[in-house]
Amino acid sequence: MDLKEFYYELPEELIAQEPLKERDKSRLLVLKKETGEMEHKIFYEIINYMNEGDCLVLNNTKVIPARLIGEREDTKGTIEFVLLNRIKENIWEVLVKPGRRAKLGKNFIFGDGLLKARVIDYTEAGGRIVEFSYEGIFEEILDKLGEMPVPPYIKKKLEEKDRYQTVYATRPGSAAAPTAGLHFTAELLEKIKAKGVKIAYITLHVGLGTFRPVKVKEIEKHKMHAEYYEITQETADIINTTKKEGKRLFAVGTTTTRTLETVSDPDGFVVPQKGFTDLFIYPGYKFKTVDALITNFHLPESTLIMLVCAFAGKEKVMRAYEEAVKNRYRFFSFGDAMLIV
Repeated sequence: MDLKEFYYELPEELIAQEPLKERDKSRLLVLKKETGEMEHKIFYEIINYMNEGDCLVLNNTKVIPARLIGEREDTKGTIEFVLLNRIKENIWEVLVKPGRRAKLGKNFIFGDGLLKARVIDYTEAGGRIVEFSYEGIFEEILDKLGEMPVPPYIKKKLEEKDRYQTVYATRPGSAAAPTAGLHFTAELLEKIKAKGVKIAYITLHVGLGTFRPVKVKEIEKHKMHAEYYEITQETADIINTTKKEGKRLFAVGTTTTRTLETVSDPDGFVVPQKGFTDLFIYPGYKFKTVDALITNFHLPESTLIMLVCAFAGKEKVMRAYEEAVKNRYRFFSFGDAMLIV
């Protein structure tokens, strides 16, 4: 498929620069995947589309302050690291800017020496493998020195760090938020539970590969960045019971969807496991386990919009995006939401 098939025109002023004060007051575009029919709602009304016995699956990853600004030890030139994946205790895969300053064996200093790093290898994707040295607890140092790596299209400074976290985030490790989940409040989740909807959690640590542009004309040639995931026995049992009872699985976000589709068998049942997934979902993919998708509005020509097109049909999704632009929905990480049922 040609990359241009996933392009749409988006006025810059529709890119949300900050979250709404109340998480669940975002707008919600509901798309019926069978008919293409659309409805305009408010996010808290999402509960009306769920039935007793259905299951809502959430990604409980937590964004770490993964952006570090430091300097090269010898030249004092400024360097920026974004932590992507923890390989071992003190060894991380990082994104580096400018890359030319981060040659093999070079040393870097952050926070007047509170944290030091040495480049020990290159990655296929152009990143670096670095070994950190420090005294104390790494997470505490990171909290002190690091910044939230909000996407580059957000120009406004984020005033409250917790607004780039879901209310159920418990597993630190992401370089970016699973943004579909930002719309849920603790109160809304309680109401959903009270309706008899089961709630299950998976973990997928979101890397910045999610936002990397697709640079190949034929999308089938694109290679996804691998991201770490975990699914527990408890979660697998909840999901498999839901499937056996003929109820629906609501996946919150593309990260949850990719994880579920990675761990499911051909009949849609999931197996508890952990590992790395580089599953690339684009039109033509046959979904095995996800029945409904809650997602934000994604960048043109991104792997995320391709996944959504695979789920609901490219023509229907692109029409829904045109409808969202026409109705002045807010786009991307801090924007409005879409429910596909």
